[in-house]
Amino acid sequence: MELKRRKFQGVLNILSFNRHFYVYGLLVLALIISSYVIFQWNAILFWVIIISFSYGLIMPLIVSAYVYDYSGYYDFNWLKDLKLNNSKTTKIVNINAGFDETSYIIKDKLAKSNLAVFDFYNAEKHTEPAIIRARKVSLTYPNTQQIKTNHIPLHDKSVDVVFLLSAAHEIRSLEEKIQFLKECQRICKPNGNVIMIEHLRDFPNFLAFSIGFTHFFSRKTWQQAFKSAGFTSFNEVKFTPFMSIFNCSH
Repeated sequence: MELKRRKFQGVLNILSFNRHFYVYGLLVLALIISSYVIFQWNAILFWVIIISFSYGLIMPLIVSAYVYDYSGYYDFNWLKDLKLNNSKTTKIVNINAGFDETSYIIKDKLAKSNLAVFDFYNAEKHTEPAIIRARKVSLTYPNTQQIKTNHIPLHDKSVDVVFLLSAAHEIRSLEEKIQFLKECQRICKPNGNVIMIEHLRDFPNFLAFSIGFTHFFSRKTWQQAFKSAGFTSFNEVKFTPFMSIFNCSH
């Protein structure tokens, strides 16, 4: 089953899932403008605030359109650069955090593989409005299993590739990250790979998302987590200035 993405689906998702943020932002912007009209305070300060506030609202949408709608992220052509041995990639796992836009695409790209899909969404921990809204419209891949981050119900050394695509940052605790990655390491074959794609807490993402970049984690944090989980190889390839592809093995 091949799913066709709508034009600007990525940025429309951002607007839909984070609409509370944009509603509040526009209300605050209206209050600032009204305050300036009524009280006629300093014009330079007014325009600095307006430009800064507008930047914070608009730039995440521009970057999201670039990353999710124009970069080829959902074409999965970046898989070729990882040079996986597709002829031997028979067992694949895709793990999401309650919002799955990739499992059908992975199955389409690697049609001969046996794909298992897991979802570690936890309603008690993942209470952000954006995740709750995303979950309501997410397509569920057949036989997707709900799991906890400390247990993936598969045998040791049974998987060729584990995909963690824009999902692992929802695990906020470093200790929980390490436990989750230990599980990923446990189920991987000796020559298996964990392919993780993430925004990072770095300067490009600060420019893109301002204070919102704190929702992501630094390269150093991820490297520490993978090393602590038992991975010996941790290779990063930039996919646009705003996202990184990590190919990890042991």
